[in-house]
Amino acid sequence: MALAYANISVEIREISLKEKPASMLSISPKGTVPVLHSGDLVIEQSIDIMKWALQQNDPNDWYGASVQGAVDQLIAQNDEHFKPLLDRYKYPERTFQGMQLSASEALSVAAETFLEPFNKKLEAQQFLLGDKVTLADIAIFPFIRQFSMVDLAWFDAANFPSLKRWLNHHIESPLFLGVMQKYPTWHDISTEKK
Repeated sequence: MALAYANISVEIREISLKEKPASMLSISPKGTVPVLHSGDLVIEQSIDIMKWALQQNDPNDWYGASVQGAVDQLIAQNDEHFKPLLDRYKYPERTFQGMQLSASEALSVAAETFLEPFNKKLEAQQFLLGDKVTLADIAIFPFIRQFSMVDLAWFDAANFPSLKRWLNHHIESPLFLGVMQKYPTWHDISTEKK
């Protein structure tokens, strides 16, 4: 979304993590996605790709100087605290180092410490940091979307009307719809099966 918003053209290569192309591993040996590669530039984290894109072009100040500190703080809270709860809730069969909560306990903690406060904040304003979109909204909403999809019936019944409005705004936005395309799996030409 940040790349599209910043009007940066990219070639998207959808890869199978079970069959990582050699060309990908040659530029990013850790073998995780996403990876942005341009000339000598290699960026391996989503948030770093987003920030790089906004350094190139940020017409609506998603990451302007007046909001950078608050944006970084919300994203750090999401990454350090909410994302582990989401993973525990989303994958109840897996064991996570340092995560002693059950999936239902992770749901309860996430609702109490993130979803309820976000809902309260969004009762008074349209977006996480006020009445305009910032990088915080764009970086965090995919995690809330994932959370909502684990148990849609639970999320639909939950009393988070403002959070749901905010989430639906992003899901239905032309920007999101424009980038949520399906791509065929890309293979290195030299390794394609004949």
